[in-house]
Amino acid sequence: MNALYIAWQDPQTRAWHTVGKLTKEQDFYCFVYTQGALSSSRFNYLGRMFDRSKRYYSRELFPLFSNRILNKSRSEYPDYLRWLALDGESNQEPMQLLARSGGKRATDELCVFPHPEQNAQGEYVLYFLSHGLRYLDQTALQRIETLTEGDCLTLRHEKNDHDDFALVLETHEPVKVGYCPRYLNRDLWEVLDKKGVKLFVERLNHDAPLQFRLLCKAVFTLPAGFEVFSGGEYQVLAKELQAMAA
Repeated sequence: MNALYIAWQDPQTRAWHTVGKLTKEQDFYCFVYTQGALSSSRFNYLGRMFDRSKRYYSRELFPLFSNRILNKSRSEYPDYLRWLALDGESNQEPMQLLARSGGKRATDELCVFPHPEQNAQGEYVLYFLSHGLRYLDQTALQRIETLTEGDCLTLRHEKNDHDDFALVLETHEPVKVGYCPRYLNRDLWEVLDKKGVKLFVERLNHDAPLQFRLLCKAVFTLPAGFEVFSGGEYQVLAKELQAMAA
């Protein structure tokens, strides 16, 4: 897992901004703020990382992020790995768990998402959990329960008063089975328009809470001259290696 981005939702406008980037470099975790941290006067700082101009290093995963991963001692941990389609792999890295789960907590407005990684065919692969299931009607929820792993889904633009780049997930009928996370929409919209996106059901979790019910896998190639997650909000603010966090 090369990099994770931290998205923050403005509590007034409900817009998402990419405010930070987390990487692992050899034996250290590194956190930096990005230009998105300057997008709203209502955003202050994350955890105890008060200075937006510094790089923060730690041998252990920062508490802000480790608290977003289910503890291995919990009885539901095996189910948690299964919901994230990681149950066949041992010694899960915290970065991978954050990438698949999204790191969402009910107590704040933060989410975590990964930079897409390339497969052996040179395609980019991005996993995400279907959002907005609690807003779907009973027919849509019943259709979700009939999906199987490997089923093809479709990404479609949707006119939405709250998101100019809204992308819905649909079956072939079509039946809406959720939304692409809003903080991914702008870049995936560009890819979808110019190259297309293949979307699959990676895991359907009948026994999981709604936020873990449907895990999807997007596979795509990039349009010429376009780099995903490279816009202004993703550019780091730190200029020097200035801070070390224990």
